[in-house]
Amino acid sequence: MKIAVLGTGYVGLVAGTCLAESGNDVVCLDLQPARVEALGRGEVPIYEPGLGELVRRNLEDGRLTFSLDPAACADREAIFLAVQTPQGDDGAADLSFVLNAARGACEHASPGTVLVLKSTVPVGTAAQVEAIVAQLRPGEGITVASNPEFLKEGAAIDDFMKPNRVVIGTRSPQARAVLDELYAPFVRTGNPILHMDPESAELTKYASNALLASRISFMNDMARLCDAVGADVELVRRGVGADHRIGPAFLFPGVGYGGSCFPKDTQALIHTAAQHGVELPLLRGAEQTNAQMKTRHLDQARAHFGDLAGRRFAVWGLAFKPGTDDVREAPSLPLIRGLVAAGATVRVADPAALGTGGAALAELGEAVQPVRDNYACVEGADGLFLVTEWPEFRRPDFNKMRELMAAPVIFDGRNIYDPPRMRQLGFTYYGIGRP
Repeated sequence: MKIAVLGTGYVGLVAGTCLAESGNDVVCLDLQPARVEALGRGEVPIYEPGLGELVRRNLEDGRLTFSLDPAACADREAIFLAVQTPQGDDGAADLSFVLNAARGACEHASPGTVLVLKSTVPVGTAAQVEAIVAQLRPGEGITVASNPEFLKEGAAIDDFMKPNRVVIGTRSPQARAVLDELYAPFVRTGNPILHMDPESAELTKYASNALLASRISFMNDMARLCDAVGADVELVRRGVGADHRIGPAFLFPGVGYGGSCFPKDTQALIHTAAQHGVELPLLRGAEQTNAQMKTRHLDQARAHFGDLAGRRFAVWGLAFKPGTDDVREAPSLPLIRGLVAAGATVRVADPAALGTGGAALAELGEAVQPVRDNYACVEGADGLFLVTEWPEFRRPDFNKMRELMAAPVIFDGRNIYDPPRMRQLGFTYYGIGRP
């Protein structure tokens, strides 16, 4: 098939590249000349394992191209809208980029083209795009479908190429047939293509992320209770996760969720519900718990050290999760800001996110120093905060760390270390819900 993808951000670039990898002729469009030129040379601006290799291979094979010219949308069987939907001050998703992209696609689309909403959008957006089509290109058979993405940063290629489900929301048999054919190579192992109305498809995306965010916050509440009663949240997690009705996924407590999806989508769902007179107290509670967890270790540090002024701390992990350089809503940032505000200095190490997080760190001035080497980061530190569970942080040389640190204190925000072993090695250890 001949496909166009509007937007070369995370979703658009992954979707376009994977569609090209399956044999389609794909052009990805963007408004930023420098970005398009770099992509045309095979230079990928985001960190996602395996993506650069796929982009370069499909460029060389001629299945993938990048363009600034909206006219490249012509003669395409489907045009994917994968532009940003930033969050407004009230929590609502800003749809201006999506609706402008829909107008541009309508201007250049050929009759019979399917406009596919890949961006995460609130309920009713597909109807707005249908209204744009009806206004600009009436009677030309241009149809609209909602096809939300379910990509995990750090595993996006595998998630797209081997999806556990594909959701297609449309009332058009034509759009359904085009997308069924397009996704057929990705579901050969039997995972379902779920057909539904556009409104249900739009809500499925938000509901999925909000539920996962709620599971994380629930376990973080249980971790706080474990701290209060002397229980071990790791044992509680195993006991709860062994129930097949619940399962073990997303039951790991920690310093909170971040990234571009869970915070934004949960708040957008709360806003959408409020617009329709529906209050969602469970999700508001999940948000509140998440905000509290991001400064949990800051409270522990104050309890341990007292005054933090003049102390030096190390932070391992800047990205909101391993496998990505994304620092949006990352738990590391409130922690670092809190330490600096208390008068401490901070060194930060991360294998991928020092570039993307550079601006946020630079705002804090000379009190924050990014470093490449994990051990240089902890040298002379009064304490180490483990925020992102990158593989290289899981099995460090603890004896070397203890010698380098001014005080052997570890605040483990992901519970990746064993408390008894850490005490045996001479560290003062603080986890999340660990006795």
